[in-house]
Amino acid sequence: MALNLEGVILSIIIGTLAAIVYSLRVLVLVERRVAKIESHIEQMASKIVKEELKIEKALKRRKKKK
Repeated sequence: MALNLEGVILSIIIGTLAAIVYSLRVLVLVERRVAKIESHIEQMASKIVKEELKIEKALKRRKKKK
């Protein structure tokens, strides 16, 4: 049983819609990963800032003692 022209067009449209839905799903997953990476970078940056402040305080104390 061969598909007529309408069936072929309908199949193409459904396939295209399925491809769009799948690509959007992948896009959302990638965006979530990027957001997680960004949050980890922010956490690391805040830890670095805290360590820098500790070092600066320690250097100031050293200068006052001398």
